[in-house]
Amino acid sequence: MVVDPAAGPLIDEALRALPPGDCISLDAGDLQVIVAPGAGGRIAQIRFRGQPQLQGYSDTRSAMIAWGSYPMVPWAGRIRAGRFRHQGHDVQLPLNLQGNAIHGVGFGLRWRIDALTRTRMALSLPLPRDQRWPFGGIARQTIEIVDHDLRLQLSVSAQDQSLPAVVGWHPWFRKPRRLQFSPTAMYPRDRQDIACLPAGEVTDGPWDDCFINRAPVLLHYPQHVLHLSSDCDHWVIYDQPDDATCVEPQSGPPDAFNLCAEVLEPGQSLQRTFLLQWRD
Repeated sequence: MVVDPAAGPLIDEALRALPPGDCISLDAGDLQVIVAPGAGGRIAQIRFRGQPQLQGYSDTRSAMIAWGSYPMVPWAGRIRAGRFRHQGHDVQLPLNLQGNAIHGVGFGLRWRIDALTRTRMALSLPLPRDQRWPFGGIARQTIEIVDHDLRLQLSVSAQDQSLPAVVGWHPWFRKPRRLQFSPTAMYPRDRQDIACLPAGEVTDGPWDDCFINRAPVLLHYPQHVLHLSSDCDHWVIYDQPDDATCVEPQSGPPDAFNLCAEVLEPGQSLQRTFLLQWRD
């Protein structure tokens, strides 16, 4: 199975503007979550006590890769040069950012709303079976306010053929005063700024790096602390921008398809949860 990038490469497609389109709000007291199903099934904005928590769509943040909080599926981070092997076959995906394939396909496609209440939305996305992703499958996510916390769930399922899979989230949080977390290891990056094995000693930031982390990550703001927890054990921290910090729980590291990807057989699913909790 070989997919020729010349059949439809998307060079720096991730930098293309993607406006929110029609949005739907989930609301429960202090917490309002605004979802943009047509813009990659992403959360366009979160408001806590009326204050925006994310860097939303704007003139300066219009690229599809650079605003809100979007699901990364069926892979997260970069796949080096868009190339990997699956069950003995070479696969070439289109390149959508700086010569690599980044963040999956879900963040640029329209998701279908399957269920909706005042505090919960369920969405799904049939994954393509073409040069963008030759394996098909289906992705599902739920966005739910529970006791004034935000619970996100994301999954990918194989249907009639096996597929490699990584899932994760990419939230663009407004810059906190302080980020607090306790990773146990850090993936080194090579000259192409892509993670490589093995994970080793944690170095000081600023970061655009993947860590092994199993404890909550805390973002400290003047009026509250945002607690982030997940059953993912890989977290990418990107805190180099002056106005934003990305905290990205993932089921595997960047370039996982070449390092340690989970393979799903037909009928199998990979599912992870991300919990956001606001505390005084």
